[in-house]
Formats: sequence, structure tokens, C-alpha cells
Amino acid sequence: MVKIGYEALVAAAEQEITTLSVQEAQAKLADASVQFVDVREIGELVREGIIPGAMHVPRGMMEFWVDPASPYFKPELGAGKSLLLFCNKGWRSALTTKTLQDMGMTKVAHIAGGFTAWKEAGGLVGVKESKTKT
Repeated sequence: MVKIGYEALVAAAEQEITTLSVQEAQAKLADASVQFVDVREIGELVREGIIPGAMHVPRGMMEFWVDPASPYFKPELGAGKSLLLFCNKGWRSALTTKTLQDMGMTKVAHIAGGFTAWKEAGGLVGVKESKTKT
């Protein structure tokens, strides 16, 4: 039995994290000190599109990819840049942002409304090619 639902978890996380509006996020797209990080599933990227320049990090790998002590560490996530996370609606990215803060990261935020809000606001969208075997 679920004692705390996802809505309560997301709401609690959002009380403790930095959330940027789509407009604030759009203003940071060209900022070299900010790394956009897409935590959606790969199928979502192929189906819905991507924010050009965003790094795809599967949500289930985030803790391992940001931790320099992990054998899965990705240096581009530890390069001192601010991380700006997003998912489809902003729920997964809120929870992931909270987790990164819990790990001690201070330069991390997420986009309110996620990729859906980004697209609705006319944000730049690219195409993620699916990898097919020929």
C-alpha cells in the first residue's frame, strides 16, 4: 500500500529545490555555464523531440553518473556547470533535482512544466534520431 503518493513527493521536493520558468530556462540555453539535462526515457526523446544541447541522463543512472566516486561517473556532469534538469511534465526532474541536492550538489535546478511546457512556449526543439539496425 502506498502511504505517500507521487503528488505529495513532488510537492515536497518542489518546496526544497530551485524551479525555473520556461522563460528563465530559455534565457539560459546559450549560457555555457549551464548544462541542460534530460531525464526522460529514450523513447520519449525520439517521439517528442529534444532540447538541442541537452545531455540525456536516464533518471535511474543519475546518482551514478554525477558521483566522481562511481565507476559510471560522467565528467561532463562534474565539470562545475549548473545543471538544469527537465522531464516531460517536471515531476521526475523535481524528484531528481531533490536527490542531487541531497547528494550535496548546489548548482542544480529544474524546469517548471518540463519539456511539455517548453514546447508549448515555443522553445527550441530538435529531433532525436532513433538508432535502428540496418
